[in-house]
Amino acid sequence: MLGAISIAPPSTVALPQKLLSPIAKSSFTGLRLQHVCPVAIRLPTASFRRSSSPSSSAVMMAKREEEMKEIRTKTTEEINEEVVDLKGELFMLRLQKSARNEFTSSEFRRMRKRIARLLTVKREREIEDGIGKRLSRKFDRQWKRSIIVRPPPSLKKLQEEEAAAEAEEAAKSA
Repeated sequence: MLGAISIAPPSTVALPQKLLSPIAKSSFTGLRLQHVCPVAIRLPTASFRRSSSPSSSAVMMAKREEEMKEIRTKTTEEINEEVVDLKGELFMLRLQKSARNEFTSSEFRRMRKRIARLLTVKREREIEDGIGKRLSRKFDRQWKRSIIVRPPPSLKKLQEEEAAAEAEEAAKSA
């Protein structure tokens, strides 16, 4: 395609007349090669939302505000308990994913957001009490060390269901 091109400074490059015609004139002193692509390339759009209605975002914001009000009514101890439970649930979801069991992928985001909201309210309360960042981190480390590992609520429920099913089987066989 570019058979008659010689390697030389831009002022002395010899191009066949057929290649010179489609090249636009500009202040660019070098050689500009244009590649024609027969396949149309589709660029991603700036908006990644599925629904473009403004009312859906208002509904989501209202739900978020309700959730924050509900979180703010809880005590700090209740918030800590819920954070531990949610982190356990998140761990169980990760186990389900790694075992290739059926799970809802949207739960990951929902739980992470819920944990973040709980911790935000907890930190807001610390700021109101005048606890600085450094002391807050110290308290967090102490709190994390004091956590007693326990199964998440979903696992407890599953164990109870299995125990009930075993009790029914034992009652049938007896």
